[in-house]
Amino acid sequence: MLPPNTCDWGFPEPHEWSNDDDVVAAGADLAPTTLLYAYSHGMFPMYLGNRHRDLGWWSPVARGVIPLDGLRVTRSMKQSARKFTVTINQSFAEVMQQCASAHTEGQWITQEFIDAYCTLHALGHAHSVEVWNTDNRLIGGLYGVRINNFFAGESMFHLQRDASKVAVMHLVDAMNAAGMTLLDTQWCTDHLASLGCVEVPRAQYLELLAHSVTP
Repeated sequence: MLPPNTCDWGFPEPHEWSNDDDVVAAGADLAPTTLLYAYSHGMFPMYLGNRHRDLGWWSPVARGVIPLDGLRVTRSMKQSARKFTVTINQSFAEVMQQCASAHTEGQWITQEFIDAYCTLHALGHAHSVEVWNTDNRLIGGLYGVRINNFFAGESMFHLQRDASKVAVMHLVDAMNAAGMTLLDTQWCTDHLASLGCVEVPRAQYLELLAHSVTP
């Protein structure tokens, strides 16, 4: 395991961030120490969307989180969960590749990202949840980064109804069993809101994060 507070780059401090912009820095790299430092300080990487594909570091002004005691589980999700098999950390790279295929518009999960997060996975810092059907086909999943009691959900996909939601169900169960405290979803989309995701102001999120990443 790598310490989350060692980094070769000089990121701006939160008091220097704009209160009107989700992007708080640009540049740096996707080295394991850079990623862990960024996540532990409220940032995550995505390309800026310009033609040069510059790397940006984001900390949304309104941050999406799923309260671990507030997941909304529907009857359909429960029925699907009984039909599917769920595993953890069995096919990390394949989950990332499927997530990349599912987000073709504005593609940001490039091979550079896949390589970087697979390295984090090999070091024990990035994890995946896989959902399989009765034919042993991967039909859904998610991946993200864990630092102590914090999990940053990066992306998820589904090839069958409710498969990604079942992955979230199992992630929340695993986090609760491990005594974890914060599940970050970056933004609160309509899909995530249907699962109980809420928005919190950046300052409040950073307080929750500091508590969760501290051993």
